[in-house]
Amino acid sequence: MFPENPRISIIGLGYVGLPLAVALARKYAVLGFDISAPRIAELRAGKDSTGEVEPEKLMASTLKVSSTPDDMKGTDVFIVTVPTPVDEKNQPDLTPVRSACRSVGKQLGKGAVVVFESTVYPGVTEDICGPDLEAASGLKCGVDFFLGYSPERINPGDREHTVDRITKVIAGQTPAVTELLAQIYGSVTSGGVFRARDIKTAEAAKVIENAQRDINIAFINEVTMIFHKLGMSVYDVLDAAKTKWNFLDFRPGLVGGHCIGVDPYYLAAKSLEIGHHPDVILAGRRINDGMGGYIADEIVGAMGTVKGRVLMLGLTFKENVPDLRNTKVVDVIEGFRKHGYEVDVHDPIADPDEAVAHYGVTLMSKLPTGGSYAAVVGAVAHDDYKKLSGADLAQLLAPNGVVADIKGIWRGQSFPGGLRRWDL
Repeated sequence: MFPENPRISIIGLGYVGLPLAVALARKYAVLGFDISAPRIAELRAGKDSTGEVEPEKLMASTLKVSSTPDDMKGTDVFIVTVPTPVDEKNQPDLTPVRSACRSVGKQLGKGAVVVFESTVYPGVTEDICGPDLEAASGLKCGVDFFLGYSPERINPGDREHTVDRITKVIAGQTPAVTELLAQIYGSVTSGGVFRARDIKTAEAAKVIENAQRDINIAFINEVTMIFHKLGMSVYDVLDAAKTKWNFLDFRPGLVGGHCIGVDPYYLAAKSLEIGHHPDVILAGRRINDGMGGYIADEIVGAMGTVKGRVLMLGLTFKENVPDLRNTKVVDVIEGFRKHGYEVDVHDPIADPDEAVAHYGVTLMSKLPTGGSYAAVVGAVAHDDYKKLSGADLAQLLAPNGVVADIKGIWRGQSFPGGLRRWDL
C-alpha cells in the first residue's frame, strides 16, 4: 500500500524537527520545510542556532531544506513538528498546527500520510487536524490520506536521549499506517518503537509525561517554601531523602520551556471541556508559575536595606541551551522591578535579538569584571557561571550585597568572609 522508501517532509525545523530530519535523511529522501526564510538560510550555511545539530553533521547530511511550500509536492509522509504554545490566558493555541495543516493540505496527494509530533490533548489529530487537512486538500481523511501520531521526546541540550536513541511511541489511523511508522522510526532509533493502542492514546501518553514532571517539581517547590520558613535548605533535605532507593530526586526552581510549563495546560483545558476540574494539575501549575515572584520576594527580603542594581546571570529556560521559549527568569526580573530595582541581565549563549524581541530584555555583551551590585543572582546553571569563584562574585557586589543562588550553582563553594548568600 505504501512505498518501500517513502519521500518524507518534516514541517518545522526547530529543536524537534531538525534533529529528526537529519536522522531520517540517513535512510530516506527528506525535505525539511520551515516558514522562516532566515532559518533556512542559516541551515544551508551549516549553522543551527538551537545547538542541537553540530555543523559538521548538518553539512554532511543529505537533508534538503526549503521555505517554499510547493517543494513538498510528491511527499509520501509529512511529519509535523511545529510548536503548540498557550495564549496569554494559558489556553491551548493550535494556530501553528492548524497553519501547518493548511500548508500540508495544499500539497497533499492521494495515499499520503500526515504524522503529528506536536504535543496536544487527546483528539486534536483526528478531530481538528483531519478536518483541516480535508478542507485544504479536498481529499477524504481515512480514504484518500491517513493520519498518524508519534509524540516528540526531544530534551534540548540532552546528548544522551537523542532522537536516534529513544523509544518512539507510534500510532496510525489504520494498522497499515502504524506499521509504516514502525518502519520509518524504527530504522533510525536504537530505542525501538512502542505501538500505542490508537492515536488518542499516544496523544494522552505524551501530554501526561510532562504533566507528571510538572506536578513532581511543584511538590518540591512547595516544600522548598516550607523549609525556607523553617530556616532549612531544601538541598540538604534532598541529599538525605534521595538515599532511599525509590525517592524521586526532583529539584526546585523555575519551570519554563516549551514543554513542562505548557503541556499541562493542554490536558487541563480538555479536562475542563468535558466537565472535570483538574485540581492536581492546576495546583501544580499555580505553584510553578508563581515561583519567579516568590524567589524575587525572598531575595529582596534577604537584601534588606542594600540598594543598587541587580545582576541576573542567565536568561534561557535551561542550562547550556540557547532556548528562550517560556523562560521564567523573566518573572524573577519583573519581581525585582516591582520592588524598585533595576536589573542587568547577562547570558553567554542566549540570542540578544530574541531576548529583546520576546521579552524586551537587553543582554549585556560581556560579564562585568567588577561592580557594585546589590545582588548577583545565579538564575541559570550555565557552565560559564559554574566556573565563577567566590572571589569573582565578591568583586561584583557592593558592601553587604547578596549572592543569590537559585540553581545551587555555587553550593558548597567557599566564599570570602562577610559575603552574604541566599540559596533556594
